[in-house]
Amino acid sequence: MKSTYNPSNRKRLRKFGFLKRNKKNKKILYRRRLKKRKKITVSDN
Repeated sequence: MKSTYNPSNRKRLRKFGFLKRNKKNKKILYRRRLKKRKKITVSDN
């Protein structure tokens, strides 16, 4: 039997991440990409 909690960073960020919080964030990420930022979000490794 598999355990209940199987952590996955990808799932976690898709569910509770920066993009899920509000709609303006897409624009923010778009602008950061235009500026060629190394780190686009805080959770970038």
